[in-house]
Amino acid sequence: MESPYKSLNDVAADDIIAAGVASPEAEKLLTELAKIVSECGSGGVETWGRISERILTPELPFAVHQMLYYGCYKDFGQDPPVWLPDRKSAEETNVGQLLQRCGSELFGDRYKDPISSFSDFQEFSVLNQEVFWKTILEEMCISFSVPPRHILVESPAYPGGQWLPGAFLNPAKNCLTLNSKHDLNDAVVIWRDEGQDDLPLNRMTLREFREEVWLVAHGLGTLDLEKGSAIAIDMPMNVRSVIIYLAIILAGFVVVSIADSFSAPEISTRLRISKAKAIFAQDYIMRGMKSLPLYSKVVEAKAPIVIVIPARGLELCIQIRDGDIAWHDFMSRVKSLRGLEFTASEQPIESFSNILFSSGTTGDPKAIPWTYLTPFKAAADGWCHMDIRKGDVVAWPTNLGWMMGPWLVYASLLNGASMALYSGSPLSSGFGKFVQDAKVTMLGVIPSIVRTWKSSNCTAGCNWSSVRCFASSGEASNVDEYLWLAGRANYRPIIEYCGGTEIGGGFVSGSLLQAQSLAAFSTPSVGCSLFILGSDGSPIPRDKPGIGELALGPIMFGASSTLLNADHYQVYFKGMPIWKGKVLRRHGDVFERTSNGYYRAHGRADDTMNLGGIKVSSIEIERICNAADDKILETAAIGVPLPGGGPEQLVIAVVVKNSTDENPDLNQLKNSFNAALQTKLNPLFKVSKVVILPDLPRTATNKVMRRVLRQQLSPKL
Repeated sequence: MESPYKSLNDVAADDIIAAGVASPEAEKLLTELAKIVSECGSGGVETWGRISERILTPELPFAVHQMLYYGCYKDFGQDPPVWLPDRKSAEETNVGQLLQRCGSELFGDRYKDPISSFSDFQEFSVLNQEVFWKTILEEMCISFSVPPRHILVESPAYPGGQWLPGAFLNPAKNCLTLNSKHDLNDAVVIWRDEGQDDLPLNRMTLREFREEVWLVAHGLGTLDLEKGSAIAIDMPMNVRSVIIYLAIILAGFVVVSIADSFSAPEISTRLRISKAKAIFAQDYIMRGMKSLPLYSKVVEAKAPIVIVIPARGLELCIQIRDGDIAWHDFMSRVKSLRGLEFTASEQPIESFSNILFSSGTTGDPKAIPWTYLTPFKAAADGWCHMDIRKGDVVAWPTNLGWMMGPWLVYASLLNGASMALYSGSPLSSGFGKFVQDAKVTMLGVIPSIVRTWKSSNCTAGCNWSSVRCFASSGEASNVDEYLWLAGRANYRPIIEYCGGTEIGGGFVSGSLLQAQSLAAFSTPSVGCSLFILGSDGSPIPRDKPGIGELALGPIMFGASSTLLNADHYQVYFKGMPIWKGKVLRRHGDVFERTSNGYYRAHGRADDTMNLGGIKVSSIEIERICNAADDKILETAAIGVPLPGGGPEQLVIAVVVKNSTDENPDLNQLKNSFNAALQTKLNPLFKVSKVVILPDLPRTATNKVMRRVLRQQLSPKL
């Protein structure tokens, strides 16, 4: 399809005025554009670099950004880069500094510079895992009470390998340890509560933070639980929940992660599967002036002993059950121990630190244990791909119930950065001001947040010049929305990042040492190898473009090796192809490798969909929708991507009981589905469209062919 945008040679002042720029300013802009075209030509990478640096500002209407971006790349073809690294900035990155010191030793005469040699570095990380991970752990100053006998031992009994066998350590202790990345006076957490957007920021130094974590760890000892017991957290991600999270792990217990948006049945399921012995829960969730009940949902879920934390202040304003403990009383038990260092519980590397959940294709979510190893995978991704380092301020709106919550804790603290936490909605102008005031240097997002920012213009007037890079995960992103995002911070790079709870981080990412194209991944993550399976189920050549189901090389640092409620081998390895003697690991996404070597995501290959960054099975949704209206015979739930890219939209195909009823009220059905899903499954889920079909397409064995439905309905959304 021909682009509706003019080439840069044809852009006139009237076009710029029509895009929303006043006449005098439009003439100045056109003059500068003409200079750039005369210097570099009317299109291409160098031209775009000059335009993004010398012309485009956050204050200009987005229509101008679109006009110049699409005009510049009108004849470029696939994957036009929106950002390119320069030699100086590349050498200052974590990976760049490492390559400057060790590149010639690692690659000999092949080594040129950090940018030219990044692909060699990634390949080295896969082919020489022992050397690579030993180096990265040293770079991150990870300390062991008992060092590992080896970095990696490969064995047929362990398809993913055995990592750091014999090692004892505590990941929470490593977050609190003084080393070259940490000083006692460093601010490790910066936060602000919604509604206090004009007040000074709150800060907690490492000295203060350690004392708070130690005190909660001492308090856990008063619960008389066996070491290794599971303790849940159902709270917004704020400074208290992070302190509690690290204290549980420091004391040798296992965190059970529960998102604060879950309904009582979903909370109950997670408590049951994890066999949690206690739970920390807030009384309410504060959203501006609104108070949303949380403790009452936990009680409805028949939770074990609850330590109840007030959303504001120190005192609760609700009545709690007999046997539950108010936060003030819990902390009063150990007030005499304030300032006394807690002796960390050093555990074997294979010990569980965190139980997280990811929906599979059955009714119950998969329970995925993170071991003591997994946090270092998260931190290494932050070190290598987002370039998180001492002095950085990292913000990523998320929750401890999802993997990006723990990821944020470890990627920030283990790399010497500050965590920036906003207690409120990230969709507000208050969050944009918080990013400005906290001088956030790495801002993580999901596409639905960016879409709201763009449509509401709530970040207008915010100065995000401190941002060195963005990172994006959770959903497929959209080119126009991310062009808008890059423009909010003078075209800083956006690192696309895709992984999974069972991986502890990403398998494909971007890099500050490579050109970044919008809504595309530029490299497999360090230590990871990717395979795109052809129609015959075998990997297509790795240097050729193609599209198909994604498989992963099995040897991945930090990836899961067990599930609490499913057969890990059957879920991830059974039936997968063999590559060079190793069985590949199933992932399930459909991926494309482009002719320019970028990767693009095309959604799930199976019947699990991704709604707003949350993976959920069709069966879970259909079970609820089938019971939402007695006119319904059956339903099929599918995730349909938008034509221009972006996250999947939930579409419900309905077969009604009475075939003569050809005109059911679709709006009423949609409202019924939304009410049922948001009450019984997740308040964040929303049906975009309902369609009526005479029947559902099925296989010979009577299984619903949701992929066929997805193909049929995608053009109609």
